[in-house]
Amino acid sequence: MRAVVQEIAFDCSAPVADTKEPILTVDGLTKSFGGLTVIQSLSFAVPQGSIFAVIGPNGAGKTTLFNLVTGVYKPETGSVRMAGIDVAGLRQHQIAALGVARTFQNLQIFFNLSAVENVMIGANRFLNHGFWGALLRVPSRLREDAACREASIALMCRVGLEKYVNARADAMPYGALKRLEIARALASKPKVLFLDEPAAGLTAIERVQIMELIRSLTQNGPTIILIEHDMKMVMGVSEHVLVLLQGRKLVQGRPEAVANDPRVIEAYLGSAEECHAS
Repeated sequence: MRAVVQEIAFDCSAPVADTKEPILTVDGLTKSFGGLTVIQSLSFAVPQGSIFAVIGPNGAGKTTLFNLVTGVYKPETGSVRMAGIDVAGLRQHQIAALGVARTFQNLQIFFNLSAVENVMIGANRFLNHGFWGALLRVPSRLREDAACREASIALMCRVGLEKYVNARADAMPYGALKRLEIARALASKPKVLFLDEPAAGLTAIERVQIMELIRSLTQNGPTIILIEHDMKMVMGVSEHVLVLLQGRKLVQGRPEAVANDPRVIEAYLGSAEECHAS
């Protein structure tokens, strides 16, 4: 039982090895739907322990990229190496078992469950008892569930949701649900956490709070790769930025350099003349 509690009772994530190797390496990735090529010969690397942002205009291929590297789609060509392991073509649960978690552009919450039960689902892979243990409610399963619940409550407090521990998910405000998705993803102790538009739909105050939360998570926590349209947030939290345009890499670099790159200003923000005029 003690081992189970130790597995579940995390701070934010599984420990990450001290290495300078990229945690994610994408090489020559291509994906088409019908006659439309959405990702075209895309290559980039994500440094371990960093906050890495993927930006670009609508339709640039950002969410498709997330779906490719997390196993929702299979690439036509190219490789995806996660912590040195080629995951291209693996199924979602196989990639998740390697230490990968994500949130989605549209909320994927179990609204008929409580907030803490949603988080507990994220820790499910650490539980040892299967179907019969749950059905018969054997004492060891009950103890395990109690330990999981305790650790999930601690994690909810970690992301600022302590007042919603006993709330039903369908009674929570939208901003709290965005944090709940992050808490559930963190419950799997990921090495890499993909966040798809974490600030979408939030108020100005909530966006500041989510920025602070994301910055705090990398302290002994996962590498974070995020898609975000809020440029203030991207520049405020990211250490590296990849800009996509029509499925190709337009530029990659430090946030300051990317923000001042004429190609980015023209492709993502409008022409240089339009930006200065505004």
